[in-house]
Amino acid sequence: MRHFGKLLFCGLLLLSGCNPQAASDPSDKPYVVATSTILADLTQEVARDKIELKSILKPGEDPHIYEPVPQDSIALERADLIFYNGYDLEPALIRLIEATGIRAKKVAVAEQITPLMDEAENLPDPHVWGDAKNGIIMVEVIRDALIELLPEKADNLRQNAQGLIEQLEALDQWILAQIATIPPENRKLVTTHDAFAYYADAYGLEILGTLIGVSTEEQPSAQTLSQLANEVRGQNIPMVFAETTINPALMETLARESGAVLSSQNLYSDSIGGVGSSGDSYISMLVANTTAIVEGLGGTVTPFDPN
Repeated sequence: MRHFGKLLFCGLLLLSGCNPQAASDPSDKPYVVATSTILADLTQEVARDKIELKSILKPGEDPHIYEPVPQDSIALERADLIFYNGYDLEPALIRLIEATGIRAKKVAVAEQITPLMDEAENLPDPHVWGDAKNGIIMVEVIRDALIELLPEKADNLRQNAQGLIEQLEALDQWILAQIATIPPENRKLVTTHDAFAYYADAYGLEILGTLIGVSTEEQPSAQTLSQLANEVRGQNIPMVFAETTINPALMETLARESGAVLSSQNLYSDSIGGVGSSGDSYISMLVANTTAIVEGLGGTVTPFDPN
């Protein structure tokens, strides 16, 4: 009789399209959703195989202008835990998160950090991850929320987070040392949009100017482009930088009108890169950005060793 019951159970599993291993498959793990690729990468590093993770945005997608699709609503409604940046980085997704009847705990990770303020709009700048010390705070926020979700895995989650924090501490010191090799008169950064204020503030650069503000929804005027080109020319800035999530045409025009060189390496601003790219993790995006900026502005780079 016991043997028959076991057969009946397996038969029901087969009829339902499952298999006897399904109990240990990802469907049994907490389902965690991260809005951005940066949050997804940090979450994956802390949680490893303890969760099923969904990143709504894909590498190279711009959170400022992303428009949700029906699958995003399904993922959010299924979630046990949602990590989003906040400070209006992903406005359409934030509206969806607030409007949908979601049972999951929602954590605005960046909003645990005291923001820099965008002077033009008097709004918080959402690009907090540019400073690796803020990256450490983000890891701690993610770790604590995951421990609340999976208290039985707390020791493992703490261990994973601590390893990542130690790498970020080393990265922070490495960036400082690399930026220090740039001639002082060249420590001025010109990018497409205002996404590097935290990076510049932490590591000793001046944001000379950007074509658009904190949000990529803006469009620069001809006057803005002309004024910035004059500043770049007047201060002999050797290189300007486009970004991976924004069409480089604007910066190509700026470089042409100012006489500066447009870097061949686009900076990672609002997203990590695709698998196999130079910026396919949070750590590697900061390493890639620093390498491009330092070499482009006349400094020298020593390879980063996380150990």
